[in-house]
Amino acid sequence: MTKKNNIGLYFGTFNPVHIGHLAIANYVVENSDLDQIWMVVTPHNPHKKKNTLLDDYQRLHMVHLATDDYDKIKVSNIEFGLPQPSYTVHTLAHLSEKYPDINFTLIMGEDNLKSLHKWKNYKVLLEDYSIIVYPRVSSGKIPEQFINHPKITSVPAPIIEISSTMIRQGIATGKDLRYFMHYQVQNYVEEMNFYK
Repeated sequence: MTKKNNIGLYFGTFNPVHIGHLAIANYVVENSDLDQIWMVVTPHNPHKKKNTLLDDYQRLHMVHLATDDYDKIKVSNIEFGLPQPSYTVHTLAHLSEKYPDINFTLIMGEDNLKSLHKWKNYKVLLEDYSIIVYPRVSSGKIPEQFINHPKITSVPAPIIEISSTMIRQGIATGKDLRYFMHYQVQNYVEEMNFYK
């Protein structure tokens, strides 16, 4: 019997993708039994007016620019073809059906774990998938039911407090934030005049 591949799914709008996202993905894939991480670019939610959110394919392109030279991180646009808004439980079911030979694991920040009980069908999610949690500075407590849960593993990844919002605001006010993004992403952002 062939061994199933273990793939971690790291969801985000990645607007823009920055070194915090990349460092977390890099840390998790190198310090777990995952074979790869797929960065799943979340499409624009049509129910929200978000003039700061770049076009889906431009954000996808930036994640490609940042990760194409590293075999352990791949980019996924799976949600682009799914009904909106995207619910993680639906995306995971769709992926599991499409790739029956892969074990999928969800990667999330501690801030998301604190609100996981509000997610659509979160119990189904926990029955069928494992979750790797990385630390985030956030308020509130982790609900009792998720502490020592057999499907939830915490990793001591470095806490990186960089946000895409901070980068967008910085660029809009003329700051040079080249070291907060992969150099190819930074060049692309500049070339395309994004977030100005």
